[in-house]
Amino acid sequence: MNRGRIIMGLLAALLAAPALSQSSAQSATPDRAQPPPHTAPFPDLGSGDSRTERRKSYELSPQLQRGVSAAEIREQQRRLDAALAALSPQQAGTPEAYVVTVALDSDPVFAREAREAARVLSARYGAQARTLVLAGPDGVRDDAPHGSITALVLALSHVGSIMDGAEDVLVLYTTSHGLDLGLAYHFGDSGYGILSPGGLKAALEEAGIRRRVLILSACYSGVFVPLLASPDTAILTAAASTRTSFGCAAENDWTFYGDALINRALRQPVGLEDAARAAGRSVAEWETKARVLASLPQVSIGAGAKAWLPQIEAQMPRIASAPVGKPAFDPAQFTVPVRAGPVRAGQK
Repeated sequence: MNRGRIIMGLLAALLAAPALSQSSAQSATPDRAQPPPHTAPFPDLGSGDSRTERRKSYELSPQLQRGVSAAEIREQQRRLDAALAALSPQQAGTPEAYVVTVALDSDPVFAREAREAARVLSARYGAQARTLVLAGPDGVRDDAPHGSITALVLALSHVGSIMDGAEDVLVLYTTSHGLDLGLAYHFGDSGYGILSPGGLKAALEEAGIRRRVLILSACYSGVFVPLLASPDTAILTAAASTRTSFGCAAENDWTFYGDALINRALRQPVGLEDAARAAGRSVAEWETKARVLASLPQVSIGAGAKAWLPQIEAQMPRIASAPVGKPAFDPAQFTVPVRAGPVRAGQK
């Protein structure tokens, strides 16, 4: 699977050409637990007369919804309102973590990963009453507000209103496809968008969220580091700004990075930086065995973050928990034919 590159290639073509008309969205699948498939082309979301203008327009984090009924819009708003209302407000004088996990693509691997990441991060940071999951159907359940750029921005705004910006911490985990413009939002044939580094930075700043742990799992996610790095930010990404990451086949339980960091390293009673380094080593080992170009996960932890991370990590369990689900790296999926390049599975 290589849809991340397909999206990037399609957007590159769209940036170089006039806007294209698009086919109508497909009807939703009758079984809500089954994720909607991607069958229509990713539409042109850019604007402007030149490629430079059109590319720059993606910095505004465009999003498109089409073919969505009023009833479904109302249902998603109801779910989001209920989930936000259930979050506990902060307690003065006690540094607390608020965990938000979001799957921005309807391929079920991302919904599975976002749900389990919420459980792991909630336990690690003692945030059971302060955890929000934004994820679509994963083949078994469809019980959460669906992930989208709008849902994420609204969630960040609400979290910022109930946390103490001077002492509390946002722990954000995103999982999706990506490109060098940002994170791709792609829900079946009805939802499309690009969350740019500038768009995420603006949402965090508007919400007044200064202390943050940002974990971004997607191809090219290193593009977020230069703009979002700060003294009070810890930012971990699945790939460098020029590299793809792996493991996002729809049938998987985990991407490479999600498995290495969330499902393994962060289940251990070690600090975030040590866990990030361990995850990077695991990913590098799997990629070497798969004979694919290294994704080069990035780690940037500001001086202020290094000071307050031990406060919220004091909540972590002292006994490691066991990984769940199928391992992301299966040697059988990565075979190298004689006298040929590697067959790559699950690139994102």
